[in-house]
Amino acid sequence: MPTQSRPDQRAQMDRIRHGAGFIAALDQSGGSTPRALKAYGIEPDAWSSEEEMFDLVHAMRTRVMTSPAFTSERILAAILFERTLDSEVEGRPTADYLWDVKGIVPFLKVDKGLAEEAHGARVMKPIPGLDDILAKAVEKHVFGTKMRSVILHADTQGVAAVVDQQFEIAEKILDAGLTPIIEPEVDIHAPDKTGIELLLLASLNAHLDDLPEGRDVVLKLTIPSVTDFYHALMRHPRVARVAALSGGYTRAEAVRRLARNRGLIASFSRALLEGLDVSQTQAEFDAALEASIAEVYRASTT
Repeated sequence: MPTQSRPDQRAQMDRIRHGAGFIAALDQSGGSTPRALKAYGIEPDAWSSEEEMFDLVHAMRTRVMTSPAFTSERILAAILFERTLDSEVEGRPTADYLWDVKGIVPFLKVDKGLAEEAHGARVMKPIPGLDDILAKAVEKHVFGTKMRSVILHADTQGVAAVVDQQFEIAEKILDAGLTPIIEPEVDIHAPDKTGIELLLLASLNAHLDDLPEGRDVVLKLTIPSVTDFYHALMRHPRVARVAALSGGYTRAEAVRRLARNRGLIASFSRALLEGLDVSQTQAEFDAALEASIAEVYRASTT
């Protein structure tokens, strides 16, 4: 697939590399949408079809994105689900709204969920029509993509399978002129979490060393058990930024752990939206989101 030039790509990369702030993950997909809606105060009996469910979650995301608390002063980028990319916010395509109105860089989640566990890891399921998805992302002015795998145990073969697959697909994403967020999540409950992180770091460095100049990636990693464990990784010339997922921690615990790690920024989903409720007045909603964004921003700029 040929690389296509897109508006503001250089400015967007500069924000990702050097901006102060964090990445908002608004990419709950089919499997996680009911949980996201329940946390927002909407029970499963509120919809009777998948279409209605996605309309409800888009309304929630729209409420977040249009809030006065949700600005580029503290948010560098937002990760979108494909249906959100196909939808509009205040009459504009969502990715255009984020960049043109808010100054926030749009990313797209491209993975289709996880395969069954093998060798202590869950690689991604096949991504049918990936070339078409990437072409649509370029057409809709998306800057980059995100894809998630999970590592459950310190198994060399499992870690290698996850990282090999992530970088194999990242090459296709880079070929399309997009910047991939590589997300090999480490299960926070893994009894050998530190051992996993040692294997993961070695594998990431080996793959990054093989990337040629100009083919840069973002890494999204679980907050490490050892403080500043990924600090040297941030200086790798092929790493545009290292972000952290909340991984099941409460927001209070996630930001406490994040703040100890210099240069590590948040890319939170559930933890960012914690405390928001459909029943809140707009003023209450904006105040709750403001408090959350302020807390995550502080931890991302230590």
